[in-house]
Amino acid sequence: MRKRGNMQNILAIGFDTRTIVCSASRAGYTVCSIDAFRDLDLQKCAHASALLECRTSSEIRQLDPRWIIAKMNAFGLDFDAIVLGSGMEMLDPGSFSCPVLASCPDAIKEASNKQHLAKKLEALGMPHPRCYSPEELDAIEYPVILKPFRGGGGIFNRVARNRQELLTAFEELARLDPELAAEELIIQDFLEGIPSSVSLLSTKSQALAVAVNEQLIGIPLLSRLPFAYCGNVTPFRTEHAEEMEALAEELVLELGLLGSNGVDFLVTEKGPVVLEINPRFQGSLDTIEMATGINLFEAHIGCFRGELPEKPEAKLFAARGVLYSDRELFIDRKLMDVILGEKSADIPSMGTVTEPDWPLTSLFACASTRDEAVRSLERGAERIKTFIENRTKRRKKAPEPCLRSMRLSCESTAFSRHERSL
Repeated sequence: MRKRGNMQNILAIGFDTRTIVCSASRAGYTVCSIDAFRDLDLQKCAHASALLECRTSSEIRQLDPRWIIAKMNAFGLDFDAIVLGSGMEMLDPGSFSCPVLASCPDAIKEASNKQHLAKKLEALGMPHPRCYSPEELDAIEYPVILKPFRGGGGIFNRVARNRQELLTAFEELARLDPELAAEELIIQDFLEGIPSSVSLLSTKSQALAVAVNEQLIGIPLLSRLPFAYCGNVTPFRTEHAEEMEALAEELVLELGLLGSNGVDFLVTEKGPVVLEINPRFQGSLDTIEMATGINLFEAHIGCFRGELPEKPEAKLFAARGVLYSDRELFIDRKLMDVILGEKSADIPSMGTVTEPDWPLTSLFACASTRDEAVRSLERGAERIKTFIENRTKRRKKAPEPCLRSMRLSCESTAFSRHERSL
């Protein structure tokens, strides 16, 4: 069935497009995908998909639009629109014959840069952590957190409680990513609180907060990384919800953002503090749709017609847990069956390799209370981890044959799955 405005055929492109593709498919669109994973569940939802063979953020910034156009032509569809996922926010819309349904690149650039955002928040009088540049080391009041200007999913975040720890953190990040220059890092006051977010829809003149979400960050059962994005719970019940929604709505309108966007907060003892903006679909898409019944892809499309839906209400608590691997894993049939036995998504294709500290899969749970939903996630994660641990013990005396050759054969498709949380 054709959608309103004769829009039917959609291309989703980004590091990870699974949430976008599956939401669009549920809404009745014919959707093709270009992303770095081509997960099993993405392939089931997509009309067709292609592999994005970029391995770093710098490579994706240098991606030639003509390569994208060639892939679009190979799909054999006349596309009505392009929708952007993580990593592709700055794609030039002028390179394509169909509309790109995203905020303008200038607005996205301003929103994505944490240092520029800090200045905007200061001007608006909104609470935010104090920021320092690497040239202001003598002015720093510790503790602080060091993080990239844009994206990162928390994996590059480092806390420093004195000058020496900060210098050590700079050196460590330079080793982890030689392309991450000191000028691309920001230093912020390190605050204690509950990580959370507000997911919004916005047109040129109106904004609507559709959900307040609790963020699961650095959960030990799910990841060894202390600041890794490990999922979220929708809704987040807090006395500060209305204040957070009002701040987020004002901010996205001030920045001129369109469609689906998210604002990250930290709920401290003194109240909510704005941390950053995600000017694109967020990792909370799944739980918002599960908790409220809204289709966020359809709502995103409506924003570009100047339409906002009614404010949805959460009918239950929905939780997503991103389970990271603590070792190198070859995805064989047995492991695949264990993952598929859970309520899961972001399912790696059989025959691929998951590196240590890469997300392995996402688990979901719905319940009448927040704690019940989280406990259900924990039980699923424990079952998968127990299977992996028991199999590893059995194979210690008989290592996986040809694992190195299998990993090398998959290397062209391997890509840091941390980008899921950008």
